[in-house]
Amino acid sequence: MSEKNHNKNERYFKYIWTKYNLKWVVVISIWTFFLTILFTLASESILNNTQIFLSFLILICIIFLGVASDMVGIAITAASDKPFHAMASDKVRGAKYAIKLKKNTGVVSNFCNDVVGDICGIISGVAGASIVLQIDFIHRGILTIILTSFIASLTVGGKALGKNLAVYKSHEIVFRTAKILTRLKDGLGIDFIKENK
Repeated sequence: MSEKNHNKNERYFKYIWTKYNLKWVVVISIWTFFLTILFTLASESILNNTQIFLSFLILICIIFLGVASDMVGIAITAASDKPFHAMASDKVRGAKYAIKLKKNTGVVSNFCNDVVGDICGIISGVAGASIVLQIDFIHRGILTIILTSFIASLTVGGKALGKNLAVYKSHEIVFRTAKILTRLKDGLGIDFIKENK
């Protein structure tokens, strides 16, 4: 291969790497692997030592966290950044962070929809299995089918409702999310999105 072709291929690879943000793809894949292990182990240890009612309550919370995260991811994609620029010029708190969220739409929606959503899906399965193991007065096969169907229907129904809300209330959802993240940044110094992405 000639030097010219080698340089051309190298430039093309760099172009693809930057255009499709492949660094983020690699980083988030690795993070998801370790986060899933961490949260699965934590949920198993917590749920195995928890009463059935509390386990069921934790299960509902996990499902709604997945639904809420999915809603934020859709809202980020659907919202326009123009209202936030106007708000930022009026120095409305949270507007600058909303612009930052919009500038990183792909990354934020991927994190909310896929990373958090999928991890919540896995953990809700773990929580369901933990509940099944604690109940011995109903046939386990029947209980597994019922509980799995309940988790699936609540997740799908919640996400269907969340998607509709996310489309019609996208700016409000993004702004509320930005205000929460601004408080975390100002109060605790936690910034989820750095200026350099």
